[in-house]
Amino acid sequence: MLVLEAKLKGKTEQYNIIDEAIRTALFCRNKALRYWIDNRDTGRYDLNKFMAVLAKDFDFANKLNSQARQSSAERAWSGIARFFDNCKKKVSGKKGYPKFKKRGHSVEYKTSGWKLSEDRKYLTLTDGFKVGRLKLVGSRDLNFYQKES
Repeated sequence: MLVLEAKLKGKTEQYNIIDEAIRTALFCRNKALRYWIDNRDTGRYDLNKFMAVLAKDFDFANKLNSQARQSSAERAWSGIARFFDNCKKKVSGKKGYPKFKKRGHSVEYKTSGWKLSEDRKYLTLTDGFKVGRLKLVGSRDLNFYQKES
């Protein structure tokens, strides 16, 4: 798996829309955690299925890409799994019960919801938030990345 993080340069309105997308991803993570607390026999894939239900219930959650919503559920599940691992290993002290987050710092787009320009210098976010075209900042050469046609 190839993971690329990049700094993006855009306008203030675009940054505000990205902040809204980050808050929506955080909302999805916290809702997935609440769903697990209310239904203790749920698993990882149940949380992913719950994200589709969440998108139907909340219009702003539907604007976020489906894979970004599922990655928020996976972040919640990683906290739950870490808690259970600490319990099985009998770690002394607090076990790290999963907590609701107040601040989020990122939203994770996997294979959809974005488009790379032909010259590989601009990124366009194509989900429901309509962020638009952002310039990639940095010296990394992305010409090795093969665009899907």
